[in-house]
Amino acid sequence: MREITKFYIDGKWVEAADPVLLDVINPATEQVAGHVAIGNAQDVDIAVTAARRAFADWSRTTVAERVDALNAIIAEYQKRMGDLAAAVTEEMGAPDALAAGAQVPIGLAHLMTAAAQLPGFSFAEDRGTSRVVKEPIGVCGFITPWNWPLNQLTCKIAPALATGCTIVVKPSEVAPFSAAILAEIIDTAGLPAGVFNLVNGDGPGVGAALSSHPDIDMVSITGSTRAGIEVAKAAAPTVKRVAQELGGKSPNVILDDASLAKNVAGGVLSVMTNSGQSCNAPTRMLVPAARMDEAIEAAQSVADKLTVGAPDSGARLGPVVSQAQFDKIQTLIQSGIDAGATVAFGGTGRPDGLSEGYYVRPTVFANVDNNMEVARTEIFGPVLVIIGYDDVDDAVAIANDTEYGLAGYVSGDDTDAVRSVASRIRAGQIFINGAGPDPSTPFGGYKQSGNGREWSDYAFDDFLEVKSLLGYTV
Repeated sequence: MREITKFYIDGKWVEAADPVLLDVINPATEQVAGHVAIGNAQDVDIAVTAARRAFADWSRTTVAERVDALNAIIAEYQKRMGDLAAAVTEEMGAPDALAAGAQVPIGLAHLMTAAAQLPGFSFAEDRGTSRVVKEPIGVCGFITPWNWPLNQLTCKIAPALATGCTIVVKPSEVAPFSAAILAEIIDTAGLPAGVFNLVNGDGPGVGAALSSHPDIDMVSITGSTRAGIEVAKAAAPTVKRVAQELGGKSPNVILDDASLAKNVAGGVLSVMTNSGQSCNAPTRMLVPAARMDEAIEAAQSVADKLTVGAPDSGARLGPVVSQAQFDKIQTLIQSGIDAGATVAFGGTGRPDGLSEGYYVRPTVFANVDNNMEVARTEIFGPVLVIIGYDDVDDAVAIANDTEYGLAGYVSGDDTDAVRSVASRIRAGQIFINGAGPDPSTPFGGYKQSGNGREWSDYAFDDFLEVKSLLGYTV
């Protein structure tokens, strides 16, 4: 039983101002795995005060000093990777192999990328007799979700530290275990007191206080589009910078010259990773309409081999994170059935043999119209829809017919054709012919998928103010 009853503020673990404990549920068993203290506006104010005080010195550190700090965190992170993987599995049900092989390493990758790219980043340039400098924006408030907890924490923390900002973070109260270990890592690494602070809590109690706090200079949220809108509203009166990495309903365009069986299989497996709980998952598969039956057969073939089970069972899919998420997914699957989409695989209910835990049947809908709810709503579960298109222009139109624009996927044998389609999709990240994630490149969305960019040195600019010094070089 894990008990997280204190917050990490000003370099030490402190009691909550008004201690209230929340059950943390293991989604694989539906049993209480521990408790987390839920903070309030008073706790946020104490943490922000510490971060503001620390900013005076941290903002004036050299690049070399900040690289050393990042490397110290990296060294401690590497020592705790087993502990982090166990925590991720327990708090959000990730299969052991996924937690150890992806969930934890991606967090390390962001820290290492920031440390590697920081020395070459330019914080100043001369233009005639003027100098343009980039300075840390100040105290940053971070609101992070539960689905890839370490990824979303470190892809904000790393660039903020690299640029000289100080931090107050609110991890998801649904999955707080790995965040607490990360705070221990940062403490052991010897970061100055107040540079990094962690306050657990929910959106209304801590998230809103962070977003509206007058001494927070910038707030960054990863979450649903609905949550991002609320953060922006709360931040508006203090005119702070807002960065948002929000929802997605990403198209996966399989061109007619592509190997349909291979690319359909890859698309199915990609959606099912992390039980479908990834904002950039390719959840709308677009195939030539004349080859829909072929696509259905290919999807059924790979879906039939998917296994669902306990994190330590070797199954490919674990549970979804909560009862609320399970119920939402069931409602959306039923909406697809009611709308007349073809259930190529799966459906409502739990997989056979699993009577407890928030396990969802991997589901593939075919013959889907892009106006159906299952094609327009981010389901955030192991659900794929297959949509037919008439020609390339129709495929691009369908791909862009969404309020989201986080990611896109294109596959085909003609390189020029693939690149052309990729250039026409309105999204922040396009995967070409099965390419994997690249932490050295930016991540972020168009439209209601958010604004700003995370990952790599492109993220640095979100944490910097630009100042012109006129006559500096005279």
